[in-house]
Amino acid sequence: MARVIVVTSGKGGVGKTTITALLGRALAHEKKKVVLIDADLGLKNLDVVLGLESRIVYDLEDVIKGRATLRQALVQDKYAPTLYLLPAWMRINVLDINENYMSAIINNLQNEFDFIIIDSPAGIEKGFFNAIRNAKEALVVLTLDKTSLRDADKVVGILKNNDINDIKLIVNKVNKSNAMLPIETIERVMDLPIIGMIKESSSVQHEQNYGTLIDKKSDTYVEFTNIANKILGKEERLKKQSKFSRIINVLFNS
Repeated sequence: MARVIVVTSGKGGVGKTTITALLGRALAHEKKKVVLIDADLGLKNLDVVLGLESRIVYDLEDVIKGRATLRQALVQDKYAPTLYLLPAWMRINVLDINENYMSAIINNLQNEFDFIIIDSPAGIEKGFFNAIRNAKEALVVLTLDKTSLRDADKVVGILKNNDINDIKLIVNKVNKSNAMLPIETIERVMDLPIIGMIKESSSVQHEQNYGTLIDKKSDTYVEFTNIANKILGKEERLKKQSKFSRIINVLFNS
């Protein structure tokens, strides 16, 4: 049975969709079969971040209206053959969607994949509740600013109220700016494990714009591989540790 994980955030612009894409590829590189579901029906950017927009033939609207099977709508990734995308439908109002659609989709995919990762819309509107409905685990993405922290804390409360208690944090867009909140503040306010800290870098921006693979020698590749291994319950296996990672470890252990 697949592990169903929702990737969410309290506010937009924190890099949630890019993290969903890179995490999917990292898990696929660990020989896991992964399907990413684009449940962000307002923005629908997961296909763009993966560089798969030109490969889409059918979307979820086609599946729901019987024009295609669920299998026909899945798009295989260019770089990770065990990674698939289920693209969002392009012409639909989220308010018109039956709330049980996600349950039916996940039930059909449950036995075929190791991981079902749902890219949730930011905020707490109807689309958010549709996205979290069937998840058992959640990754909350936030940045080191006060509004992101406040909104992420609100989302965590809603997740727990919906019986999602396995919640972990990914801190994104980390840089050396003195204006950023200290990590200790995130840990104190959220009281949840931080399984990844992603440095703000040109490699992430390149992935977001062009859907290409991140260089295996980059800090970003190391960080996402380590996040994937933590999700899989493995020790970090990479012998190489980036300078950025060493700094983060000092912060955590100080």
